Amino acid sequence: MGEHETSFPNPPLQGKKMVYHKVSEDQRTQYLDNDDLQATSLELEWDMEKELEESGFDHFQLDGTVHQQVGSTENTGLDLEPIHTSVSPKGRFQRLQEDPDYVSHYTRPTPKSNRCSFCRIFKLFCTAMSLLILGVLIGYYGHVQCPPSPPPPEPSDPHLSQEILEEIKAKDLVQIFRDLIQLNGKEDRDIAMKLLAQWTSYGLEDVQLVNYSVLLDLPGSSPNTVTLNNTGECFYPSGQLCKEEIQKLHSQDLLYSYAAYSAKGTLTGEVVDVQYGTAEDLLRIQNIANISRKIAVLKLGRLPLLYKLSLLEEVGFGGALLYVDPCDLPKTENLSEKAFMVSLNSGGDPSTPGYPSIDGSYKQNRSNLTSLLVQPICEKLVRKLLSSPEKAGENEACMPLELSATERKSVILKVQSQPTYKTVTNVIGYLKGGTLPDRYVIVGSHHSTLNGFNSQQWAHGTAVMTAFIQALMWKVKKGWRPDRTIIFCSWGETVFGKIGSYEWAEDLKKVLQRNAVAYVSLHDPVRGKAILHSIASPSLQQLATEVRKRHNFTCLGQDKCMESNVSSVQMQGDSDYFINHLGVPALQFSYQDSTALETASFLSEALFPLHSTTSDELESSFRLHESIAKLTGAVILQIANNPVLPFNALDIALEVQKSFKDDHLNIDHLLTMAYALRESAQLFQSDEMRPANDPKERAPTRVRMLNDVLQSLEKNFLVPQVPPGFYRNILYRLDERTHQFSVLLEAVEHCKLHQSNETLQAALSKVLNSFSSAQVSFNAGLDVFEVAVVGSK
Repeated sequence: MGEHETSFPNPPLQGKKMVYHKVSEDQRTQYLDNDDLQATSLELEWDMEKELEESGFDHFQLDGTVHQQVGSTENTGLDLEPIHTSVSPKGRFQRLQEDPDYVSHYTRPTPKSNRCSFCRIFKLFCTAMSLLILGVLIGYYGHVQCPPSPPPPEPSDPHLSQEILEEIKAKDLVQIFRDLIQLNGKEDRDIAMKLLAQWTSYGLEDVQLVNYSVLLDLPGSSPNTVTLNNTGECFYPSGQLCKEEIQKLHSQDLLYSYAAYSAKGTLTGEVVDVQYGTAEDLLRIQNIANISRKIAVLKLGRLPLLYKLSLLEEVGFGGALLYVDPCDLPKTENLSEKAFMVSLNSGGDPSTPGYPSIDGSYKQNRSNLTSLLVQPICEKLVRKLLSSPEKAGENEACMPLELSATERKSVILKVQSQPTYKTVTNVIGYLKGGTLPDRYVIVGSHHSTLNGFNSQQWAHGTAVMTAFIQALMWKVKKGWRPDRTIIFCSWGETVFGKIGSYEWAEDLKKVLQRNAVAYVSLHDPVRGKAILHSIASPSLQQLATEVRKRHNFTCLGQDKCMESNVSSVQMQGDSDYFINHLGVPALQFSYQDSTALETASFLSEALFPLHSTTSDELESSFRLHESIAKLTGAVILQIANNPVLPFNALDIALEVQKSFKDDHLNIDHLLTMAYALRESAQLFQSDEMRPANDPKERAPTRVRMLNDVLQSLEKNFLVPQVPPGFYRNILYRLDERTHQFSVLLEAVEHCKLHQSNETLQAALSKVLNSFSSAQVSFNAGLDVFEVAVVGSK
């Protein structure tokens, strides 16, 4: 084309040639879309027609497949580019056909694209009109036939919670309990299967059996014995002579009168009365006798058993005979001929300390958790060993048991047991939360029992939890769902050292550290009839108090139902791991006898064989179970549904200050830190908690940040390496009688035994660090909220 352009002598024809060239180039562009190609051809071909008319090209022929040449008298050497006329405008051919000299070689049909476009538009119009009419009809008839649904209630609506709690009835609890106690003597897995079927039948969505292979220390084939060296008399732990025939009914009770995970073997030694085994008791004994490899006669109570045994090991004892002083028991209980079982396992599978016992885990050889030979014995046998007079009469004052100062007796202690690997089964049921499914409210009871003891105690808590599940799922089936996920747990092998709960929590530790909000315990909720005992971590004390005021609770007997203040003390059961390793706030309601708070603490570590409940007792006592179920249920629903967690940060600071009440240590820097912590907690409570509980200021981001701070507060008070049996969470005191931090009390006692203050200084450092950590947590929370408020303006 370039060569042709330079040979044109006539400039006007050169311009015309460029027009033809433009049309030809577009015709050779094969990859254009059909619509674009058609539009381009229409424009350019029309320009070509005008150019031809101006130049005198009046006659020409077009063919859709043949290239035509256009000639001129002025320039015969001009060759035009071929033009495909399949897209030429219809109007142009009509004008050419009006010329009498025009002969048409091409007849062009109506453009297909125009017909398609019209059809497509018509179809779309019809479809739109049909949908519009259908929507109008559905909306009209739906509005006429279906009444408007009421707006969903607030998640924390008290009426909604009341509806659920009213579904819990004593008669249903009795039936559930009767179904459960039929499983007494069955294997752990059989009970778990029953619970799985029952919870699933109520509609609980996701119920699982979670198994772990763990090391249990089971009793031997024959009872352990204590033999007097001077007379050769052999006694069973119940005080019965070995040569006497054992009644078949009590043979299993004798087998299970032992200390699980004790050292095994035979020890001959002199018995030494160490009373409660405190540091003062041991100092007194060390001053008057050589205690190396001797056998201590030790009372339960006042301090954790594991701690007292560790002191006995430390000073050189070789064995220990455990008993409960009758003066520490209510007068109504006669346990003079009953031995008992204890576990020396602080928690979890002993063969996998600190990690879960899952398939492939390394199993350590730890069947003996102490170097002492330990054996529980009854009051009757203690009197024989201590040469103590018989029990006083009903109207006489109780005289505590103690060894005569002049007499020393030597005994042969024989302890045997069978370490065995066994599968423990937990039942875990999930009710997923609607808006915050990654936040867990955990409810726990236990279903394990000792085969020989025929105890029904485990069934009380399990029945209460099952009844609450039944009432809860009744509401869920109507479309309601809690905001946060509720996890129901029935633990296995609690009596051997809270094994089921420890293994599950160790298995899910990372998830629970992030997601667990609270633990609500239903461990043995009915232990008496006269007093409602409430234990709660400091952040939950206010909630427990408010729930008790709103709900009427029942007591049995002639005396008026007594109340006790909500306290933060070490509690029984499977809440241990959640409190001491995860820093999760915990709560527990239970009924006890009126003398329970007057007796020595930690007597519950002894597990006695109990009689079966009669039908009459069932009908009357299950009003107590109903009260427990409703109180516990109210707490669970508030924690699961309240937009802001019902935790009180200020109560934590007040509990810290209370721990220094009447404290003779008077550590100035600790007192200063405690005061600063209270100031920060007050500011946090007033500036953040009140606005967050106002729906008008309840921004989701702000509420989530606030809940994260509240959820993590108690984690700051976990200290490492506490004495055996003591809580790592220092916010919990040993018992109702003590107010000081338990780790500081123990450190002071330990200094008396070793004449050194190193233990005390270490304990003070731990407490100080926990205060500092809590202070940083409060300040960080306030800073985050301040930035969030500024950013939202």
